[in-house]
Amino acid sequence: MDEAPEPIPVTRTVDCGTAKLLPDVDRPRAWLLTVDGAPQSYVDLDAPAHLEFEYVRRLAYVLDEAADPGQPLDVLHLGGGALTLPRYLAATRPHSRQDVVEADRGLLALVTEHLPLRGDSGITVHPEDARTALEAAPEDSADVIVADVFGGSRVPAQLTSVEYARAAARVLRPDGCYAANLADSAPFAFLRGQLANFATVFGHLALIAEPSVLRGRRFGNAVLLASPAPLPVAALARRMAGDAFPARVEHGAALRRLIANAAPVRDAEAVASPVPPDGAFSVG
Repeated sequence: MDEAPEPIPVTRTVDCGTAKLLPDVDRPRAWLLTVDGAPQSYVDLDAPAHLEFEYVRRLAYVLDEAADPGQPLDVLHLGGGALTLPRYLAATRPHSRQDVVEADRGLLALVTEHLPLRGDSGITVHPEDARTALEAAPEDSADVIVADVFGGSRVPAQLTSVEYARAAARVLRPDGCYAANLADSAPFAFLRGQLANFATVFGHLALIAEPSVLRGRRFGNAVLLASPAPLPVAALARRMAGDAFPARVEHGAALRRLIANAAPVRDAEAVASPVPPDGAFSVG
């Protein structure tokens, strides 16, 4: 029998730049998605529970702790990429209902063509703007909102305001959780403003990041968690500590010290997240 042909890279111009799908030479049906050189997603079609990126594993741990093992969830994903987390949740919590919002139609077409979803995945993809879709979503309709929206390498300004935080609170159920992938570095002006936004709206917050990022030694990802109900910080801390790249879970007094005198950011003053330093997220 002839061997399957070696997968070859795919390059395509999409709405937000140049997207590339790069095959992983060590995993036969695994792909890295980049946009303008910045890594966006990693997907193994044969092993959707394999998560390559550290920040994605942290978001997955949040999903793991959102309900009893295997219990289906209703999840709204803002930002799609190659649908890594939706595929993970479909594998670990079958029968979950997942809506994925991705504004880049060209990127969606690329992913749909080369990394197709299973027909019974429970994942519905919507080619829409994230803020518009969030504001149109039904009240109390989501167990979890996952926000991983980057225009290039920056979170768009329309997703960084206190009004946006209020929109997320309206969609979440009373025991639901909002989880966002953000990026910043010391003195954390952007991140502190985001925490202030969500502290205005939600009663419970946490922040997950590597110690080197929290100490201001480098630019990096931080996962912001917000909920009307207490968060499972002890369980999350155990999971983060056991990861190959350990992270800390900040909450309570430590988080209040980080927020300090930061004020909520309204739509009129909202700005995109900071530009990463050269090489912070690039590959190749």
